[in-house]
Amino acid sequence: MIWQIPESDGQTVYLTFDDGPHPEISLWVANELEKRGLKATFFCVGDNVKKYPDTHFEIIQRGHRVGNHTMNHLKGWKTENNLYFENVRTCAELVTSDLFRPPYGRIKSTQINYLKTNYRIVMWSILSYDFLQGLNCKSALKNLKHKTKNGSIVVFHDSVKAEKNLRAILPDYLDFLVQNGYTCKTL
Repeated sequence: MIWQIPESDGQTVYLTFDDGPHPEISLWVANELEKRGLKATFFCVGDNVKKYPDTHFEIIQRGHRVGNHTMNHLKGWKTENNLYFENVRTCAELVTSDLFRPPYGRIKSTQINYLKTNYRIVMWSILSYDFLQGLNCKSALKNLKHKTKNGSIVVFHDSVKAEKNLRAILPDYLDFLVQNGYTCKTL
């Protein structure tokens, strides 16, 4: 499993967005990234790709990368293996990628061993906590800035649940990255 990707240039961060696509939120994120010339990887829930195929296509057209986040956002720990694998396969019919991120980061070792033959399983080194209701956005932003370093994989969520916090944190964090000379690459 991949938790961090140190780069030789010393100034690379990997921004990731989970749970989309969502027509308003994902495209807002893409616009914010575009304003600053940054790229990201979007881990897509297959059911959302099915609902919003145009948004999924636009993310790819704008030069971002996509990854599989299961069809129905299943928790691996609470899902029988065959059902989990089928859910990943169903998502793969809509999301063409060799990247996989388990929802909630919860995955059994047997699931890892099976999926790693076809996927690079991507976790994270920094969690934005944008999905938490009642989040202190100022503190969350400070934490993100403090923990960011070369090779960081940072998780945000392009979902309705996280939208308020995402809109409060993301622009300032992106500005911080640019001002501090970070490059944002896709995985």
